[in-house]
Amino acid sequence: MAGESPLPGHRSHLRRVPRTRDRVARQAAIVERVTVEIRPASPDDHADLLAIWRRAVEATHDFLTAEEVDWYEGMVAGYLPQMTDLRVAVSAPSAAPLGFIAQDDGEIHMLFVDPVAHGSGIGTALLETIAAEHPILRVDVNEDNRSGRTFYAAKGFVQTGRSELDGEGRARPLLHLRRASPDRGQTDRESSVGRS
Repeated sequence: MAGESPLPGHRSHLRRVPRTRDRVARQAAIVERVTVEIRPASPDDHADLLAIWRRAVEATHDFLTAEEVDWYEGMVAGYLPQMTDLRVAVSAPSAAPLGFIAQDDGEIHMLFVDPVAHGSGIGTALLETIAAEHPILRVDVNEDNRSGRTFYAAKGFVQTGRSELDGEGRARPLLHLRRASPDRGQTDRESSVGRS
C-alpha cells in the first residue's frame, strides 16, 4: 500500500503522489475560486505570456514535434511586441497571468490559456471581451487542433474556408472560422462567402 514502509513497524516518509487527474481537478478548483481581471498586456507580461503559450501548446498541440514547438515559440516571441491589441487575464489579487488574447478588428491572432486553467471559463471570458467590441469575429485554427476546434464550435464559430499551409507557409492546414454576434444576424450571402 502507498505510504507503508516495507519494514514492519516503520512508517514511510514517502507520500503517495496523487494521480494527474486529481491534481488537475485541484488546480481547476483553485482557479474557480480566483477572481479574474482582463486588462491590456504590457511589455512586462510578454515573458509570462510566452510561457503560457508554450504550456498550452504542449498540452493541446500533440501534432507538433518538439522542434516545431521551439520554432513557433521563436515566432510568437517576435509577434507579442507587435500586437496592437493584446489582453491578459490575470488572477486577483496576485495578478498572475492565466491566459491571453491578441486581436485586430475582430481577427483573433492568438488565444491561449494556461493548462491549469483550462475549462475554467477564462478562454470564454477573453473571447467575449473581444466580441463585445466586434460584432464579427474571425480566427484560424490548426486543423489538427481538436481542442481548439471544439472550443470555437461551442462558441458558435463556423468554418468558412481552409488553407493547406499555416501563416508561416508550413504544411499545417488551417481552418478559417467566423462568428457573427447573435444580435446582429447575417445574410445568407455573408454566411456562405468563402465556405468550402
